[in-house]
Amino acid sequence: MVIVTGGAGFIGSVLVYELNLRGNENIIIVDDFEDQDKWLNLRGLKYSKIISISDFYSMENWGEFQNAEAIYHMGACSATTETDMDYLYENNFLCTRQLCHFAIDNNIPFLYASSAATYGDGEDGYDDDPAKVPSLRPLNKYGYSKQLFDEWILKKKNVPSTWFGFKFFNVFGPNEYHKDSMVSVVYKAFHQINESGKVKLFKSHKEGFADGEQKRDFVYVRDVARAMIELAEISKGKVDFNGIYNLGTGTARTFKDLVNATFKAMNKDSNIEYIDMPDNIRNQYQYFTEANMNKLFKVLPEFKFLSLEEAVSDYVKNYLSQKNPYMDLNKNEV
Repeated sequence: MVIVTGGAGFIGSVLVYELNLRGNENIIIVDDFEDQDKWLNLRGLKYSKIISISDFYSMENWGEFQNAEAIYHMGACSATTETDMDYLYENNFLCTRQLCHFAIDNNIPFLYASSAATYGDGEDGYDDDPAKVPSLRPLNKYGYSKQLFDEWILKKKNVPSTWFGFKFFNVFGPNEYHKDSMVSVVYKAFHQINESGKVKLFKSHKEGFADGEQKRDFVYVRDVARAMIELAEISKGKVDFNGIYNLGTGTARTFKDLVNATFKAMNKDSNIEYIDMPDNIRNQYQYFTEANMNKLFKVLPEFKFLSLEEAVSDYVKNYLSQKNPYMDLNKNEV
């Protein structure tokens, strides 16, 4: 049995898909659907049971889960624009801590979602060295809520024998469709191209960066899920591998590169319009992110991330352009 919180969400549902490909169908999904279309993420997947978030965290005990093989805690508020710090503290820190205590008591491998948002403006780089965590200064409340748990677990002496925190960089790919304004630029670009034949990108408002040359470490969601699973598999009982890991590709690319790859995957000529960035996000905007991936590659030296062009092509051709754009075991993907 594997527990996946947030299992109906973006990264969580793709993680369930990748576990299914490895023959694991005994999966407990903890999530809420509300008015979103997250249920569509699960139609083509295999799992044992769904438990609502409120029911899960209000259980008197989690005795039925004591023999879980692993807990993948992907469930959290992931909106970088969320302003309710009480809500973020409850969801992203207190619930994570509660679940981690259960993992500690029952010696269950615990893997949780941190965030690259903890790095703030990136002035001190994007190094997942644990010694640098206390000095990080996130730019928004979401990043701070993630930072709180990173600091908490790094201070603990009694931890699960296997535990990992993952600082996701700019993840994109199938099953993100319910995320509203938080969907990836690839998803937005695909629909803008279909509707108008062009894509709107933010102008640069920082010296040294031309319009469209702002850079991010864009990483494909299937690579993210595979890396988490492979890291969990190879590190069982090897406490030296425990810790917080970056999950990007290690190579920053421009938004212009990303959009041009989308046009190419759609067999259309590039047509980009640059627009002013809204005032309310200019002070929080990151112009460059690039994960230091040395730690992960030391543990998984053979792991390969798709290139930006390969990942965008797969997303556009095999998902966004299809009648069923969701991860689905019946598609016989590899």
